[in-house]
Amino acid sequence: MPAQITVTVAGDERSVAQGTTAAELFEGDRSIVVARIGDRLVDLAHELHDGDVVEPVGIDSTDGLDVLRHSTAHVLAQAVQQVNPKARLGIGPPIRDGFYYDFDVDVPFTPDDLKELERVMQRIVNEGQTFSRRVTSDDEARDELADEPYKLELLGLKGNAADAAEGAEAEVGGGELTIYDNRRRDGELAWKDLCRGPHLPDTKLIGNAFKLTRSAAAYWRGSEKNPQLQRIYGTAWPSKEDMRAYLDRLAEAEKRDHRKLGAELDLFSFPDELGSGLAVFHPKGGVIKREMEDYVRRRHIEEGFSYVGTPHISKDGLFYTSGHLPYFAEGMFPPMSVEGAEYRLKAMSCPMHNLIFRSRGRSYRELPLRLFEFGGVYRFEKSGVVHGLTRVRGMTQDDSHSYVTPEQAAAEIKHLLDFCLGLFRDFGLDDFYLELSTRDDTKDKWVGSAEQWEVATQVLQDVADASGLALVPDPGGAAYYGPKISVQARDAIGRTWQLSTIQYDFNMPASFDLEYQAADGSRQQPVMIHSAKFGSIERFIGVLVEHYAGAFPVWLSPVQVVGIPVAEEYASYLQDVLDRLRDKGVRVELDESDDRFPKKIRNASKSKVPYVLIAGEDDRAAGAVSFRYRDGSQRNGIPVDAAIAEITEAIAQRRQVTTAPTA
Repeated sequence: MPAQITVTVAGDERSVAQGTTAAELFEGDRSIVVARIGDRLVDLAHELHDGDVVEPVGIDSTDGLDVLRHSTAHVLAQAVQQVNPKARLGIGPPIRDGFYYDFDVDVPFTPDDLKELERVMQRIVNEGQTFSRRVTSDDEARDELADEPYKLELLGLKGNAADAAEGAEAEVGGGELTIYDNRRRDGELAWKDLCRGPHLPDTKLIGNAFKLTRSAAAYWRGSEKNPQLQRIYGTAWPSKEDMRAYLDRLAEAEKRDHRKLGAELDLFSFPDELGSGLAVFHPKGGVIKREMEDYVRRRHIEEGFSYVGTPHISKDGLFYTSGHLPYFAEGMFPPMSVEGAEYRLKAMSCPMHNLIFRSRGRSYRELPLRLFEFGGVYRFEKSGVVHGLTRVRGMTQDDSHSYVTPEQAAAEIKHLLDFCLGLFRDFGLDDFYLELSTRDDTKDKWVGSAEQWEVATQVLQDVADASGLALVPDPGGAAYYGPKISVQARDAIGRTWQLSTIQYDFNMPASFDLEYQAADGSRQQPVMIHSAKFGSIERFIGVLVEHYAGAFPVWLSPVQVVGIPVAEEYASYLQDVLDRLRDKGVRVELDESDDRFPKKIRNASKSKVPYVLIAGEDDRAAGAVSFRYRDGSQRNGIPVDAAIAEITEAIAQRRQVTTAPTA
C-alpha cells in the first residue's frame, strides 16, 4: 500500500496516497482547471505534498479565466508557427478580457490571416493536446530556444522580467525555468514554449469560445528602439454564450470609442506634427474642457483649497530631491541642457508645491494647508501604450496637495474621498469601488520604514472601510513614497476606469525638510496627501465621451440648443428665441444652411445636440417653439418662456436629457 500524506482540500483535511495529483482531487469536475496551493497556482498535474492546503480554481474565476486565455495564446502561437514556420515568438500573456501574442514576421497579419489562424487553432483545440510542464536549466533552454532570439533575451531577464517588459512575467520568473510541451494524444510533441504556467490540462477545455479580434504593430518590450513586431489580440471565454455577450459589449464599446467620436463631433485631434500622445482641443472640445476646469476650480475653492500656479519646467535637481528621478526616471522626458544646467519637463506638480509650503514658516494653525492647480505635466509614456486621450504624454492634472498633522490625516483623506465621489456624481458617474495599493516587500523600490508604511496603510484602510464601498487590494501597486487609494468607476456599459487617487506621503516632507511649528513650540514634519480628482482632464474627457457615447448632459454639451426653422421666413423669429437663451449663457446655434429641413434635423441628430428648437407658422403665431430631443421624440407648441425655463433648469441641475419629459 502506498504511503499516505495529509492534505487540506477546500477546508477539509484528507488522507491521500503519496503521488496523488491535484487533478485526482477534483476528478470528474471539468470546470476546475488549476489549483491553488498556498499563494501559488499550479497545474492539475502537480503532485501533492504532505501538508499542502489546496483550493480548486474554476474556469470562470479571475485566475481561471487568465489560465484559459494564456493557454489559448499558446494555441495561437502554435497555429502561427504551423502556418509560418519562420515566425519568431515574442510574449503572449493574458490581459483583461483576452490575450495577445507578439510575432516577428515578414508581412503584417491581415483579417483573412486571422480567420485562417482561427481555423488552425480550432483543429489544435479539437486534438485535445495536453499542456505538459517541464523544468529545464538556463543552458538547456538556450539550446532548445536557439532559433527564438526574443525568448533568449527573456532568459537574460529572469528575476526582473516584470519590470523589463510588459507580460514577460508570464514567461520567466525568479525561480525555476520551465517549458510547456504541447503533446498529442499519442504522446508526440506538437509544439513547445518557454512559460511559467500554469495551463489548462488540455486544449479541449478551450472549446469553440475563442476569437481573434485584431492585429497591430508593437515594439518589442515596448520601446521604439527595438524591432517592431506584429501583435495578435484575441479573447476566450468559458462558453460560447459568454463570448457572444462579450463581443456584443465590444461592439458597443467600439461605437463609443472616444477617438472615433472625437473626430465625428469635432472635439479634438492628434496631429502627427505634434508627436505621439499630444492632443489639441478644437473649439467644441474646448468648451467641454473649459466647463470642466471652471467647475473643478470652483469646487476646490469651496472645499478649502488655495489656487496656485507652477512652471512647466524645472532644474532636474528638484526631481532628485523629490525622489522622482531615482524612482520614476523612465516616466520622465529626457533632460534639456540650458546655460550649463539640466532641466526637465514637469511630470508632476508636488515638488513645486513643496517649495510653496517651504517658502516661509508655517504654523499648526494653518493646517490643513491645501494647494491646488491645473498643472500641465508631461509623461514619457511608451508609444505602445499611448491611447487617444486616456493615455497621453501631455496632460492637465487637477493636482492638489494637503499638508496636515499626522492626527489630521484620516479626516483629510475622508474629506478628499467624499469630494471625489461628489464630483464624479455631478458628471453622471455613480457606480464605484475602491482599490488600496500597498507595497510589495519583495521589491526594492520603496522609501521609508516599515513602520511608516504600516501607519499610512492603516489610515487609508480605515477610511476606505468606513466609506462603505467595496475595497479591492492591489499589492505592489503603491507609489514609491507611500500607499494610495484609487477610485474605480464603472461606466454606462459596465467598464471600469481608474479615476482619482489619494496618496499618503511621509517621504517628500522629509526630503524637502518641510516643517510647521506645533502648539508646544516644537518643529514637526507634516504629512502630505496627494490627490488628483480627474486624474487628468484629458483622460476624464475621454472617459466621459465613451460613458455618454458623445451625448453629453446639457451643461457639458458644446452646443446646447440648435434652432431649425421650418422655412427661411421663420429664421428671424427663432433667432430672437436663441438670443434670449444666449443672454442667459446658453450655447446656441441657428442652422441657416441651404440644406432642406429633414437634412437639418439629421445633422442635428448626428451632432448629438440635446435640444433642437423648431419654429413654423403655428409656433410663431402662438409665441411658442417645438422641441425635438435626441431620441426623436417631440413636443409642440411650448411657450417661449416655458422653453427657456426648461433648458436653463436642465443646465443648472446638470441633467442628462435624451427624451421628451413625461407629464
